[in-house]
Amino acid sequence: MEGVNFLLFPPVAFALFLLIGALLYAFGALLAEKGSDNQGKRHQYACGEDVPAAKVQPDYSFFFPFAIFFTILHVTALIMATLPVGNIALMGIFYLMGISISLYTLVVR
Repeated sequence: MEGVNFLLFPPVAFALFLLIGALLYAFGALLAEKGSDNQGKRHQYACGEDVPAAKVQPDYSFFFPFAIFFTILHVTALIMATLPVGNIALMGIFYLMGISISLYTLVVR
């Protein structure tokens, strides 16, 4: 393979940058100051108050309607962008009407 620069191949470039990153990380570890371990090092801090740790139960009930909304919008944009031009474009209008009904139902719910 004459005239081909092997550094331009993605796996070779990835390995090279990974090696450079590892060397920079090791050099930074040598330069970093070693901290002392004390009792309050890993405790929460909120303006000087001692905040008791509490278990938090995440609630995703508000997340999923937004996630579904944006998923529907992105899939609709993808389908509309790939529809052929011509008589079949009428199918896209019917598709948009169906999507509008589903998004309206999702928002009103």
